[in-house]
Amino acid sequence: MLPRRALGRQLRKMRLRQGITQSGAARVAEISPQSYGRLEDGRTTKVTDLAMNALCNAFSSTDEERLIVLDLAQAVRKPAGFEGGWWLSHRATITKNFSDFVTLEESATHIFSWETCIVPGLLQTREYRRALLWAEFPEMPSHQVESILDAVVRRQELLNKADFHFEGLIAESVLTTVIGGPAVLAGQLSHLLAVSRRSSVTMRVVGRSANDQVGMVTGPFVLFDLPPMPTSRLRQAPVVYMEGHFGRIYLDDVSEVAEYARVRERLRRTAYSEKDSGELVLAALKEWDNEEPINCPVDKKQ
Repeated sequence: MLPRRALGRQLRKMRLRQGITQSGAARVAEISPQSYGRLEDGRTTKVTDLAMNALCNAFSSTDEERLIVLDLAQAVRKPAGFEGGWWLSHRATITKNFSDFVTLEESATHIFSWETCIVPGLLQTREYRRALLWAEFPEMPSHQVESILDAVVRRQELLNKADFHFEGLIAESVLTTVIGGPAVLAGQLSHLLAVSRRSSVTMRVVGRSANDQVGMVTGPFVLFDLPPMPTSRLRQAPVVYMEGHFGRIYLDDVSEVAEYARVRERLRRTAYSEKDSGELVLAALKEWDNEEPINCPVDKKQ
């Protein structure tokens, strides 16, 4: 399902850039307009390399875009399973040209993130993220680390997008887990206070003494709420993402996603309010920073 969505999104982006209608694209691919509409919606339809190359020619695709389209088309034709694109090793994800996760981020209208150990990616500072990368990949060349950090910064531009909301819930222990040293953690906490003032961001803390610790049982996860499909306007099912040291998993089975949606509601009921969460972050910041933070109100949205 994820490769189909990614392929449809990529084709739609290139088609609109060239000002070509769906009917015109359908003629190029030698399929019906209805079939092409399903293709851009990420729904089941036949995908051949011949048709994909023809569309790339018509859309004046770059070499990199063509490779992305052909890779996605190949993934669409594979049966789902452990080797079929649902699991991606960390190293493969870092080097591959296209990320399922980033595609979901870019297309989502609402992202819910629960973290037990680290600050969510969209709210991380460059220094904090660099420390995480060095911890996980100590042999990674510096230029590759910086390239990844540049991509992280670009991803965070999502917070400026209209009709988008990021909801991050973190365990209280995140505020005292030293990543990269006290100065890096202090900078991260200060940034967390600043970014949580934005109307597109909700940041709350789940306390150590909370009565319901369901989040510690499930572990970290991200739940993507997606907009209607661009062509048919049919509702897209939400997707859950989870990550471990050796791989990543995406869930779009209705019953499995529903279970994580219930966990989300329990976490929401358990978490401190935004104001109280901000006070906790501010208190933690004072522990790691000798200077008082400047202009970091915690109870006001922009």
